[in-house]
Amino acid sequence: MNKISLIANYLIEHAHILTDGIVDEIIKNFDFEVPAKDIDDARVMYVEFLKFLGESITCTEGSVPESLIKWSKENGEKTAHSGGHISDILLRYPETRIAFADYFLKLGLKHQLNTDEVVLILKRVNHMLDLSINETVFAFERRNQEILKTAKNEIDKLSSPIVPIQDGLAVLPLIGSIDSDRADHLINTVIPKIPAHEVTCLIIDFSGIITIDTTVSSHIFNVYKVLRLLGIQVIFTGIRPELASRVIESGADFSSFQVYATVKQAIEAM
Repeated sequence: MNKISLIANYLIEHAHILTDGIVDEIIKNFDFEVPAKDIDDARVMYVEFLKFLGESITCTEGSVPESLIKWSKENGEKTAHSGGHISDILLRYPETRIAFADYFLKLGLKHQLNTDEVVLILKRVNHMLDLSINETVFAFERRNQEILKTAKNEIDKLSSPIVPIQDGLAVLPLIGSIDSDRADHLINTVIPKIPAHEVTCLIIDFSGIITIDTTVSSHIFNVYKVLRLLGIQVIFTGIRPELASRVIESGADFSSFQVYATVKQAIEAM
């Protein structure tokens, strides 16, 4: 058995013992306090990492244990799911890399490895750390995008509710900022549901709108045309002067709209 194979077996068989020393060395070099739970998690992770490394240095160059890929992805997903930042993970890699380099240089001297053998191990360590970073970041971004998309969908639902007032009458209060995505959500998701409420008159209230650009305003006011085609009377309320200016800039003709300052005034006028 060559020296590399001996080192590989040594790492796999002594992973738990070696981990304690490596983790302690890494933490010692941090300029911030690491929570006890994170230290415990790190010990579990590095036991697996050393086993991965033991497998890796005897693998064909470029190949990596599938378990490392899985571990890295789970690490990124867990961080995103808990509301953490990717920097929480990345900040620890430089010291980790240094600690592993120092450790394997000492291990090389102890086992009388030649320069090429030490370089081979360090290359595998760096390759695995780089791959781990990549997979962790990719998994974090994917999971974070899923979380953001879900949250945005929920916000869209809450910010565009159809509120029945009385038989045949409902209010659609628009809240927050209107971008192209929310405009599409309104036209493609909210509006098609209105007939199911047996609404004959809909008050669309803009008093809760913070910002809206000229391009989007033209889409929003296309809602009027769609609802009229469905036989629904449309009343607009809460249109502030700056919003009115943007609507005019978009080419919409105010003369065809029923407009009131407030929802209360619109209902009283009916």
